[in-house]
Amino acid sequence: MNYQIGDIVKTKKAHPCGSKEWEITRVGVDFKLKCLGCSHVIVLPREKALKAIVTKIN
Repeated sequence: MNYQIGDIVKTKKAHPCGSKEWEITRVGVDFKLKCLGCSHVIVLPREKALKAIVTKIN
């Protein structure tokens, strides 16, 4: 699946705050994701991010 900056995605596991929804803020070798529940930002390698993402919401 092709992901763009600004896409909202749902992950397999919930963040400790309870939210499973994330906004993609960077796409490349690494994905930068911002939690929509608590605004925490994480950076994941592309391969790990693609495994964690279940669906694209918009």
